[in-house]
Amino acid sequence: MIIGAVGVAAAATAAGCSSSGGGKAAGGGSTTWVDPVANVEPVPTAAPVRLTLTPESGATGVSPIKPILVSAEDGTLKSVTVTAGKTTVEGEIQSDGTWKSTGDLAYGKKYKVTVTATDSAGAETTKDHTFSTLKPEATAKVNFQANAMLLLKEGSTYGVGQPVIVAFSRAVDKKAAEKAIEIKTSPSVDGKFYWKDDRTVHWRPAKYWAAGTTIKVSVNVFGQKLGKKTYGGKNASTSFKIGRELIAISDNRTHLTKVYIDGKLVRTMKSSLGKGGGTTGANGQHVSYWTAGGPHVVLGKKRKHTMSSASYGVTDKNDPNYYVSENIEFCTRISYSGEYLHAAPWNGSLGRANLSHGCINLSTADAKWVYNNFRVGDIVDVKNTPRELPIWNGLGDWTVSFDKYGRDA
Repeated sequence: MIIGAVGVAAAATAAGCSSSGGGKAAGGGSTTWVDPVANVEPVPTAAPVRLTLTPESGATGVSPIKPILVSAEDGTLKSVTVTAGKTTVEGEIQSDGTWKSTGDLAYGKKYKVTVTATDSAGAETTKDHTFSTLKPEATAKVNFQANAMLLLKEGSTYGVGQPVIVAFSRAVDKKAAEKAIEIKTSPSVDGKFYWKDDRTVHWRPAKYWAAGTTIKVSVNVFGQKLGKKTYGGKNASTSFKIGRELIAISDNRTHLTKVYIDGKLVRTMKSSLGKGGGTTGANGQHVSYWTAGGPHVVLGKKRKHTMSSASYGVTDKNDPNYYVSENIEFCTRISYSGEYLHAAPWNGSLGRANLSHGCINLSTADAKWVYNNFRVGDIVDVKNTPRELPIWNGLGDWTVSFDKYGRDA
């Protein structure tokens, strides 16, 4: 039956096959077996990891204060190792998957950066990169001074007149150096810089420090250009505190020195200040015998000290102003030129006349009390004398009004 034949043909077609022999189909044509095409998806290929390094590989003259940054595109960072010889630079993976160095670099070093990353398929790739940091021709080291003769002691207590003093080992650009200095005080006060020379900078507030003030100083010079060929050495920091307020007023007219602690008069001492007049030193310089006027800052103390006119230029033994006095007791220094408060038992005019070569003569008992009670940074303000203390002679910072105090004071 024709219907039956169609039915058979339809069944064969649905099965997707034809006869395997050379027989004839209903239409008389021959057919051949055909395998169906398999539906197989292609295996995806992982994109190669692209690494980005800052500074770029091969870079030279790199600033040692800039961090190393590593990132991976089309992949994930697994590890980053940075070495310079036997030194390893620490670092860590950030929240965004990049790596950032946390350790310090150094001047003039070649660094090797080894990076291992995995692609999207989990395959690892490791690559090495190198760069070199700048090598300065010169570096400026930092220290902290109480004054030119005495280093500041970390955590120590000083008087209300003690300025912050930062000393560099070589000449520096003043503006660049000031930017690197951070001063924090409690209570907070504003202050100004004054450069004694191109290596030494002072900083003081408008008024004497308040008793109990704490001062923290940070000098962040590493990696900073401080001159044409000079960079900062290691960063440095220190802190100190201010004790009770001690201010001594020594009056050239009344021949008395009065000491006030926290505003209260605690001692009145008969004194003999500079006799006035002057002479000419060995190098032709003028030597004054007036005690310099204005606020002095205590610089240091010596239990016994030999004083000589040669220290300020009078070296001729035939000069009536020549002298050598050995083992003077209880000496408290207040200027670089050699002004002291000290015991002068030979001076019978204490409280009556000025007979010294510029020092403040006291009785042995009073000089001992000063020696035992004054500290570095305390104030000795000399009144009613015709000669002013220059800002550079000791710590004459307070002889200049705050509005005039500054880089060119």
